[in-house]
Amino acid sequence: MGNTSWIWPSLAGCFLSLSVAASTGHGWLKDLAFTIWIATGVVIGMAFHKSFVTFPPWFFGLGDRELTVLFIPVLQIIMFAMGTTLSIADFTRVFKMPTGVLIGLVCQFTIMPLIGFCLANAFGLPPEIAAGLVLVGCSPSGLASNVMAFIAKANVAMSVTMTAFSTLLAPLLTPLLMSVLAGELVEIDVPKMMWTMTKIVLLPVLAGLVFHHLIYHRLKWLERVMPMVSMVGILIMTVLTVAIGRDKLMQIGPLLIVACVIHSTAGFGLGYFVCRLLGRDQLTCRTIALEVGLQNSGMAAGLAKELGKVATLGLVPIVFGPVMNVIASTLANWWRTHPVKTEP
Repeated sequence: MGNTSWIWPSLAGCFLSLSVAASTGHGWLKDLAFTIWIATGVVIGMAFHKSFVTFPPWFFGLGDRELTVLFIPVLQIIMFAMGTTLSIADFTRVFKMPTGVLIGLVCQFTIMPLIGFCLANAFGLPPEIAAGLVLVGCSPSGLASNVMAFIAKANVAMSVTMTAFSTLLAPLLTPLLMSVLAGELVEIDVPKMMWTMTKIVLLPVLAGLVFHHLIYHRLKWLERVMPMVSMVGILIMTVLTVAIGRDKLMQIGPLLIVACVIHSTAGFGLGYFVCRLLGRDQLTCRTIALEVGLQNSGMAAGLAKELGKVATLGLVPIVFGPVMNVIASTLANWWRTHPVKTEP
């Protein structure tokens, strides 16, 4: 009948139903729940567009520019929630496994940035979108790596420790790496970016760490609530970014998806094999592979907002997020069904 306005809203409803089913399901479907929710956020973001009259006008009356003010508060809440899951033991644990953690951190801030740089130059994307590939690569690991390490039956303690340290190092290393690798694609003010990351990443994580020691242990129900807070925050950022950058995403979406698949897959693969070449055991290699391939795409999207480039620079983190989670979920479930044999 030529009426296509119902397509995206209908898809959004289908994905939302699937997400609820996954969250309340069992086995492999429940393990994929986080990935399915992120994919749902992408579809909802595609539906939240001014050209679709099926959505209430008051939502669009806010305007794209006003909606972006939610980015930083939401990201700070996510980082705070992440901080509440950490403890001093997660930092002191480095003394028990210094070599593995050091290898993981070096891989984190070398493999992914360099792959992003190579892809940015190879795919011929617009400069600001190409810079987004570098930005994702220069970001630290996120909470998803800890979840996937648990599913894969890898070394969760090492994963948490690496996530904690990479997050604390990010305000220093991410701006410097961006300046070196993406300085010709987009203007990078290193001191300003360092301060921005301190405000939206470091300070909320430290506040969450303090909260963990003063209050968190007294309220056990927070252990169930805070991961959900992080997930809802990531979902909100996904919806907003996709909605704002929808037109651009429709133009270059397929090419960007291919670039993100290569980026993420190479991160998992090189993270694992570099670790094996350095003589680490399989359990450590699996942990480091997940840590390297899974980036904090929410933080990258928040930085894009601060640079005023949500619709371009911010598109890559949102595409990268679902892609990396699909690949990681598949890998983690494979490793779970193929446990590590005790090495002599």
